[in-house]
Amino acid sequence: MVDGVRSDDPSIQSEYASKFKKFLLDEENPPIDKIIESGVAPRFVEFLKKEDNIELQMDAATVLRIISEENTKVLIDHGAIQIFVHLLASAAAAATDSLLLLLLRMEATTALGNVACASVESRDYVLRCGALSPLLAQLHENADMWMLRTAASTLSAICSVHPRPPFRQMEPALYALQRVLHRNDEQFLSAACWTLYFLSHGPKEYIQSFIDAGLVPRLVQLLGNNSPSVIDRALGTIMYLTTGDNQQTKVVIECGVLPLLADLLTQDYAIRCQNIKRDACWAISNITAGTEEEIQLVIDANLIPKLVNLAQNAEFDIIKEKAVRAISHAALGGSNDQIRYLVEQGCIKPLCDLLVCPEPEVIFKCLYGLENILMAGEAERNIGGVNYFSQQIEDAEGLEKIKNLKQHVNNMIYLKAMQILETYWAEEDDEQT
Repeated sequence: MVDGVRSDDPSIQSEYASKFKKFLLDEENPPIDKIIESGVAPRFVEFLKKEDNIELQMDAATVLRIISEENTKVLIDHGAIQIFVHLLASAAAAATDSLLLLLLRMEATTALGNVACASVESRDYVLRCGALSPLLAQLHENADMWMLRTAASTLSAICSVHPRPPFRQMEPALYALQRVLHRNDEQFLSAACWTLYFLSHGPKEYIQSFIDAGLVPRLVQLLGNNSPSVIDRALGTIMYLTTGDNQQTKVVIECGVLPLLADLLTQDYAIRCQNIKRDACWAISNITAGTEEEIQLVIDANLIPKLVNLAQNAEFDIIKEKAVRAISHAALGGSNDQIRYLVEQGCIKPLCDLLVCPEPEVIFKCLYGLENILMAGEAERNIGGVNYFSQQIEDAEGLEKIKNLKQHVNNMIYLKAMQILETYWAEEDDEQT
């Protein structure tokens, strides 16, 4: 086969290039290292240029794509990346789209994805070769679904390597994906939402780009998708989009996110169920960290009882912690009436229970939440003369846990515990003093 590929006779080249492809496709563990050592890789790169013989191009692209699954350096060293980019750009500009041309584009796209996800250096090399623009051109209204899946998968591969590529460089992907995100195909949506998830990590300027691209309504809608994989990745993106300013968070809420988050807190999925519940609580905690108006919207969506239930009964501690974080944020920023509602729904006990958590940040959240509840209780005391909330904290064994925090190694936790005790229980401890 090696001799046939090296032949100067075009018909023999085609015959043995086809045999090479079939051999690699049929072998469960093809001997990639031996094939590279035979020196035929540059020959297949040459075949990629044979625009007058698309069958030969196709065979070469498949061989190089399979090689790229184990060795990306050989493609870079022999100039295959530039040719793959050229093939993508030429195909995007072509008036017709034959089956072979479609398959050739898919092989080129997959190979570029294999190279891009190998390392930061190879990813950056693929981008320097100009792959992004022709790749995004494949994401259009009339695109074949197989091509959409392949392009979205390669795009997610480009964005997955850490550190991520510069956001402004990748920002055109937001608009390209928005054009086709309405397509209802699980594999495509999963890859597309994976890309959006990677791009959503950042400051409010990034979040605004998502809003400007018109992505938020569809991302929120995808929280009701039938696929746990799609939900998981769309939710991860929503989780970051709710970290913006109040106006940006309002956009997400107005798209109807709260009822869908409520559903996710009670749905059971065979796959990634716990990730979904965790991230749903996380997104809600981002919202309850906002204004009283946003907290009220969470209350009106009947999310608090569900959060309290998870905080007390969730199977995994990480879900309990995220649920308590959402409750604590509501207690921190809520009005006295809202805090009274939180107490009525049973939020004191889970806040007290997590005072023994090993994570200092979680303890802080619980302490600050309980402090605000006690402050609201003081406002009630002015009317009735009794701080009923302090008694409920004692009944939930919270007072004992707060006293134990005087021994905590974290000085800030110790100081906050002392402040609460001295303010609301007139704590006097000569030894500690």
